[in-house]
Amino acid sequence: MNNDKEKNVSVNQSNGQKQATDDSNKLHQESSEKIKPQIGIQIQYVKDLSFENPGSPESLTATHENPDIQINVEVQARPLGDDNYEVLLHITANSQSGKTTLFVLELTYGAICKILGVSQESLEPVLLVECPRLIFPFARRILSDATKDGGFPPLMLNPIDFMSLYKQQKTSSTKEVEN
Repeated sequence: MNNDKEKNVSVNQSNGQKQATDDSNKLHQESSEKIKPQIGIQIQYVKDLSFENPGSPESLTATHENPDIQINVEVQARPLGDDNYEVLLHITANSQSGKTTLFVLELTYGAICKILGVSQESLEPVLLVECPRLIFPFARRILSDATKDGGFPPLMLNPIDFMSLYKQQKTSSTKEVEN
């Protein structure tokens, strides 16, 4: 009788282990199917940087009241494979005082982003809104340092609303397709 109890216990334990293993397998399958959205910046880099100071040294010594500074921002992304994407932030700044160009600054700042758990329909906004938002502070510092090193006050860009930029880009590309 003692033997029977041991067998029952042993059978129940192995059924319990099998049940636990089955539950663990189900959880693993569900977790691999439903990965939480993740954005990882693998590396950041300056792809291209140009600073032109065409009127120097006169432009540095003359007093310029409120120069006109035009800023243009573009975002691009392309797949690299294995859930990795290159995201490029292209920023140009052109400063003029009257008809005199004070400086022209161009920066293409890149990042390799690993995107996991994001649906296909959400991928484009993640690449063109969230990734640029994450790398913008680093690009902004480079722009500030470049203008300061060029002899001008640091160019301090305000934060950019990449969602509005994305919506404008979508609207303009929709209009181009219609025409």
